[in-house]
Amino acid sequence: MTSTRLARTLIIANPASRSGRGAVAVERVRRVFETYDAATKGFDLRITQAPGDAVRLAADSAHYDTVIALGGDGVIHEVVNGLMQLDSYARPLLGVIPVGSGNDFARTLGIKVNDPEISLSQILVGSERVFDLGHVSSDLCPEGEYFMESLSFGLDAAIALDTIDRREAGSKQEGSVLFLTSSIKLAARAREPLACEASIDGGEPQKLETLIFAVQNGPTYGGGFKICPKAMPTDGKLDVCYNVRHPRVPHLLFLLGLARFGLHTGSSSVRLSQPRKVSLNFLNEAPPCQVDGERFIGNKFDVRIEPRALRVIVPRGWSS
Repeated sequence: MTSTRLARTLIIANPASRSGRGAVAVERVRRVFETYDAATKGFDLRITQAPGDAVRLAADSAHYDTVIALGGDGVIHEVVNGLMQLDSYARPLLGVIPVGSGNDFARTLGIKVNDPEISLSQILVGSERVFDLGHVSSDLCPEGEYFMESLSFGLDAAIALDTIDRREAGSKQEGSVLFLTSSIKLAARAREPLACEASIDGGEPQKLETLIFAVQNGPTYGGGFKICPKAMPTDGKLDVCYNVRHPRVPHLLFLLGLARFGLHTGSSSVRLSQPRKVSLNFLNEAPPCQVDGERFIGNKFDVRIEPRALRVIVPRGWSS
């Protein structure tokens, strides 16, 4: 891809990402575009002020050729959901400049994290791929949301939500370290699993005692934990990892440590599959649930793959 392929470009930026360091990244990216006229055929920079702003901005971007999301997985998630409000023929190309704590979608893309000049240079010489997205809806959120990387229920979702709370409270930890310390804290308290009925690809519901149920479009969550190491957002399938046994706390912590490197998949306590849709019914209580690191609520959930949903810029040499 040459730089002019970006054409008319909208940058949607969250300056509050990574404890405010996103604001520095915004100015660095602005300077590049202002001094390198050949990069675009004109650009606009829009700053988010509140949750939902990036959704609204992306949903109004049909007159652009490219939308660049600058920030963490949260703003990327919002941009993706805004773009999906447009008809498929009107959706701009998506580029990502990752400035966040987790940056899991950027890892899937192979984009340099927290270095805006390098990630922008990767965009300018990158190529285009068509990505699948996941979609989840629930009895309490029937319209649902799209996810570009991860959806999970149970302990792992509680861990992800705890990292959000800790970042908002001013934690200095980031990425996988933050996820790991939350994992240790919450796994040590794990007692009773959640009763759940799960239907995979329309099959007969199976009863599960769920501690962890992860549905992935890309391989990682939590800042690099390879929960579904073979997940690929171009294969037309979801990747699912869930427990089929209830391990004791020491074994559970051991499995979480192995998941950092994708080595948990050989354990008899977990099962992996690659469905196109999943239905979950939590029988006694609403589970902790996160979608791309954001809270999602409900008791009954329907999850599906949305194949070939979005055109995404990937670095040169990226392979599916």
